[in-house]
Amino acid sequence: MLIGTAEAEQCPPGALGVSRTLVVDPNEHPRVGSMQYPETLPLNDHEVVLTFDDGPLPRYTNRVLETLASECVKATFFMVGQMARAYPWMVRRVYDEGHTVANHTQNHPVRKMSVTQAAREIEEGFASLREAIGDPQAVSPFFRIPGLLRQKSVEQYLAAHGDMTWSADFLADDWTRINNSEVARRAISRIEARGKGILLLHDIHPRTVLALPEILNEFKSRGYKIVHVVPAAADRPKTATSAQQWVARPTPEQHTSPSQMRPLRQGISRRRGQEPEPK
Repeated sequence: MLIGTAEAEQCPPGALGVSRTLVVDPNEHPRVGSMQYPETLPLNDHEVVLTFDDGPLPRYTNRVLETLASECVKATFFMVGQMARAYPWMVRRVYDEGHTVANHTQNHPVRKMSVTQAAREIEEGFASLREAIGDPQAVSPFFRIPGLLRQKSVEQYLAAHGDMTWSADFLADDWTRINNSEVARRAISRIEARGKGILLLHDIHPRTVLALPEILNEFKSRGYKIVHVVPAAADRPKTATSAQQWVARPTPEQHTSPSQMRPLRQGISRRRGQEPEPK
């Protein structure tokens, strides 16, 4: 299995939950996200896929996981390799709670790279995640480029290695200097403009932690459904879809461009002693 196999706890009455699991084949659809690509995930109206970048960072990722668990919701976590090496028990927790673990490079470089440099970042990132979990099959072949700084050569490398490049359909600008209420407002207003899609958030910011309960509550009250995405495997066939379902509609203009996304705070590995492993 490529996702956590732990049994979900009993969901509380009225929990948002996961409406369905979407199984995808990266070899057939190597790039998704209407912000940058002509294809995106084949979602129905009022369906949302939650994604979190840049973690894990225990003090915030733990709270994100608690909020998701309280609503019985699953997400995809695009993790940075150096963070996984600093906090491997957090990678295991994400996996064990049934979320999809995905790659966001080893060091989160927010710059254009040569194919050789990018390949090193990609492969070291996957290696760090696999080592943290202890199972080479536990990490999905999903990848998101830091800062969404797409490069055709890097995308070609990923596709040639069977990895699916994820962009997004809408942002909430949670890496910028706005408060949690504004993060929630932007997330909701932008999905209302699209009606469905991939939401990009970050599990390393306090504003995101505070905004997430409001975002999920608004999804619930407005009739949105959460979809969990996993890769196809020998024992898990892809979800049947038509080519037309993958065609992306143009994303409504967003206030912050992907290239303005701030780089990951440096030096986290030097602070690893500040976050003790839970007993």
